[in-house]
Amino acid sequence: MSFSGKYELQSQENFEPFMRAIGLPEEQIQKGKDLKSVTEIVQDGKKFTVTVTTGSKVLKNQFTIGEESEIEIMTGEKVKVVVQMEGNNKLVAQAKGMKAVTELNGDIITHTMTVGDHTLKRVSKRI
Repeated sequence: MSFSGKYELQSQENFEPFMRAIGLPEEQIQKGKDLKSVTEIVQDGKKFTVTVTTGSKVLKNQFTIGEESEIEIMTGEKVKVVVQMEGNNKLVAQAKGMKAVTELNGDIITHTMTVGDHTLKRVSKRI
């Protein structure tokens, strides 16, 4: 199953508490909570390029399944991570006490991030 495509954010749960838990400033949380982000994924075998555009902010990361990569997280910090694939539709990564799971089901991508007892769930649809 290929993750390649553009996906528009449809819904999100627990955005504000999660962003506070990872240390994002309140001003950025308030600006970002109602913005619809678009995620573009380009998959070439085990190589991925993920570009997330939220308003004027663009976050672009590249990684290869099973290899250590440096990615930029929402706080702007760069962290080292190894992304693993489970089955043919789920990407799992852990860094700095945060676990991220991205699951593709048809035209819907569900991105779940957990830090401590805070979980952010974002659902995006292919456009």
